Amino acid sequence: MTAALLIPALILDAVFGEPRWLWGRVPHPAVMLGRTVSALDTRLNRGEGRKARGVAAVALLVAGAGVLGLALAALPFGALWQVLVAAILLAQRSLADHVQAVADALRLSVPDGRMMVARIVGRDTAAMDEAAVSRAAIESAAENLSDGVVAPAFWFLVAGLPGILIYKAVNTADSMIGHRTPRHEQFGWAAARLDDLLNLIPARLTAGLIALAAWRPDAAAVILRDAPRHRSPNAGWPEAAMAVCLGIAVSGPRSYHGVMTDQPFVHAEGRRDAGPGDIDAAVRLLWRVWGLMLALVAALAVVMA
Repeated sequence: MTAALLIPALILDAVFGEPRWLWGRVPHPAVMLGRTVSALDTRLNRGEGRKARGVAAVALLVAGAGVLGLALAALPFGALWQVLVAAILLAQRSLADHVQAVADALRLSVPDGRMMVARIVGRDTAAMDEAAVSRAAIESAAENLSDGVVAPAFWFLVAGLPGILIYKAVNTADSMIGHRTPRHEQFGWAAARLDDLLNLIPARLTAGLIALAAWRPDAAAVILRDAPRHRSPNAGWPEAAMAVCLGIAVSGPRSYHGVMTDQPFVHAEGRRDAGPGDIDAAVRLLWRVWGLMLALVAALAVVMA
């Protein structure tokens, strides 16, 4: 049932993305999730026992998202609501557009490229050269393909509307409070760990889909070698797959809040002079993965019918 519903959801997201005429008038579900996380952070992240309070906050988010998913699915025309909500929570078109915008801006000038890539990455961008801007965009493409497309689709297949809503709630919480800062190291612990767990399978699945879409079975050796070296337990998998399929090196040293971090390159033997053409290739690969996903979900729907 969920496979049959995921097909139109994937297509709707790919065609319409995030229409400004709609989200300029009503708050996007991701915005509402963010407001909920912010409210929990304000109310609960204080005093003693912050780790336990963070666990409670995540439990409330999960319970609320699950109940909301069940309620929406139980409405009249429940299948229609499931398709629409799933389409809204997928991010293929938005991701491809935002990454492509970096390549287009970079062709105008490096400062334009920096300005656009700053919209999709959290690192410092002021001193980036063309190669650093390009690598950042490509890394974002790979990581967000997992977080924004494959993982939501996976959890929708597994648990329907409650599954995708719970995933998005946890992923949003991780992006907001799952950081090792004095304020959030304890309170955000549960959000970060649960997000790691929920992305464990999707991240590895994304790496396989990238390699298969690019028809690079030889990518497995590099992915298995380099993914565990990444600072994230999950992001290294799609990033390694994207890097080897494009023939470039990604990750490596970067600056956060003025502090340079010496992180290893992923696919270090690849080219380090990435440019707008490589970003174009990454976007094309995003769409090839989307097409492969659609075909696999359609085959699954036939098998489950």
